[in-house]
Amino acid sequence: MKLMIASDIHGSAAWCERLLAAWRQEQPDRLLLLGDLLYHGPRNDLPEGYAPKSVIARLNEIAPHLLCVRGNCEAEVDQMVLRFPVMADYCALAVDGHVLYATHGHVYGEDNPPPLLPGDFLLCGHTHLPACRRHETFTYLNPGSVSIPKNGTPHSYCLLEDGVMTWHDLAGGVYDRRRLW
Repeated sequence: MKLMIASDIHGSAAWCERLLAAWRQEQPDRLLLLGDLLYHGPRNDLPEGYAPKSVIARLNEIAPHLLCVRGNCEAEVDQMVLRFPVMADYCALAVDGHVLYATHGHVYGEDNPPPLLPGDFLLCGHTHLPACRRHETFTYLNPGSVSIPKNGTPHSYCLLEDGVMTWHDLAGGVYDRRRLW
């Protein structure tokens, strides 16, 4: 299975379109969105190309390909306009015999993980910082942010295929690559 993982679009039609261009090029089996799809939140400035209605339209076009969890900026009204589930706090995926626990990161995260077994993976967005850190019982993974990256990191997403996680910047380059299993 080829899985594309992204987070924190924050209503930017410009960066959403770049993500979807990468999605068309990469042709993953699924696109997993780790929340904060439509709104920028009170702590962030408006991202470039802020147009939540355009983001709604573009994501609805590919709804059957999406898996999504709720971010701290999602509200019940968002589910009324999106044609795919966005209100789950987490999802657990079995990939190649490994468990990927996907959540936004504002409730459960690297410093407050859910109950995990040794060898499990915790996928989070929220911090806007790409990461891969091994802990005693789990590995923490973060794709970074599509539209509002922090600390000089690139606008990014990840691909997981055959046990290898690759961080891509939306300018077309590879940011990092790690064998997970």
